[in-house]
Amino acid sequence: MNDVVVIGGGAAGCMAALAAAEQGASVLLLERNPKLGRKLYITGKGRCNVTNDCGAAEVLRNVPHNSRFLTSAVTRFPPEAVKRFFEAQGVALKTERGGRVFPQSDKAADIIDALLRALRRAGVSVVQDRVTALELDGGALRGAAGEQGAYPCRAAVIATGGVSYPLTGSTGDGYALAQAMGHTVLPPKPSLVPLVAKQSFCARMQGLSLKNVAIRVRTEKKKTLFAQQGELLFTHFGLSGPLILTASAHMRDFEGEHYRILLDLKPALDEEKLDRRLLRDLEEQANRNFQHVLEGLVPRLMVPVLLELTGIPGSVKANSVTRAQRRRLLETLKCISIDIVGPRPVEEAIITSGGVKVSEVNPATMESKRIPGIFFAGEVLDVDAYTGGFNLQIAWSTGRAAGLGAGACALGQGGVEL
Repeated sequence: MNDVVVIGGGAAGCMAALAAAEQGASVLLLERNPKLGRKLYITGKGRCNVTNDCGAAEVLRNVPHNSRFLTSAVTRFPPEAVKRFFEAQGVALKTERGGRVFPQSDKAADIIDALLRALRRAGVSVVQDRVTALELDGGALRGAAGEQGAYPCRAAVIATGGVSYPLTGSTGDGYALAQAMGHTVLPPKPSLVPLVAKQSFCARMQGLSLKNVAIRVRTEKKKTLFAQQGELLFTHFGLSGPLILTASAHMRDFEGEHYRILLDLKPALDEEKLDRRLLRDLEEQANRNFQHVLEGLVPRLMVPVLLELTGIPGSVKANSVTRAQRRRLLETLKCISIDIVGPRPVEEAIITSGGVKVSEVNPATMESKRIPGIFFAGEVLDVDAYTGGFNLQIAWSTGRAAGLGAGACALGQGGVEL
């Protein structure tokens, strides 16, 4: 009999196992892959964006959905605590643009190795097996059933992730376990995901990365859902890049809503200043072809697209561009309209939106309100955040809360010791 069984050896599962063991509980960590933390290896492009160097309140501001549910967990185990944890394991950290925290080595493997060392020191047992069911007896948890055997326990933490990056083992197993326990699971959808565009000109600019541009996401009723400045990337299917991934977190109803992205190529200039700039460029290059003037305003790959959108011939001399044509160019530079067909498949998403309904989970301990002794942590819950280390912070915070809760439950303690 194990005190606690943790199902899933990712960020949330490892932290849950450590927190439960910290209280003296005997802990068994079950992971379907041969190695723990497989998804951690690919986070932050292989560098592992561990957390964000900010306070708990800022973390919650970067959670567009169900942030209130996370208040207790994130406040009790904020980014500062996460940094202290890894530094105590011998991992030197650094902070980069936007508060993103990485290991100084730029190697995700250092984070995983630190977790493995901590698990060994804490006496956590690790077994490779895929859990197929949780067994109950009269509404009380008896244990977990895997493909290789049965694992009796007093408490269980489900930390199996979502359905993004399925090759890492995130195939939705936790959703099935939760539903079998009577929990509501909101359909998983891609979040922080590239977007498919209707306009073909995006594909013509494939590979072009634009920095310091601004976008607005509009609904069919012209309501602005999101507005921000940053970096985007044109692809063969549409749009990607940090700005687009963050915007996608606000686009939650592709079945019932039509979304449009309005792209401002010159957000640092208002219309009056931009008009003066255009007038100056046209006057200074009066005898050059208009397309050559454009090359001084935008990347060369974008010039044919702007010629098409403005309807101004590229061969016309700059001194022949009319006031109306200049106005058309200004309006295009400040607002290129791109219709969004939908997101790329969930397999290409960084995280999954949807999951176990949070109103059925105790936010302080992550314990199921339906079945005592069952806890949830990480992406299996219906919570997701923007890029920048915030999703991993959610994993660490909910993992620790679930581990403390499961440990206290298994040991018959009335409260959770922090």
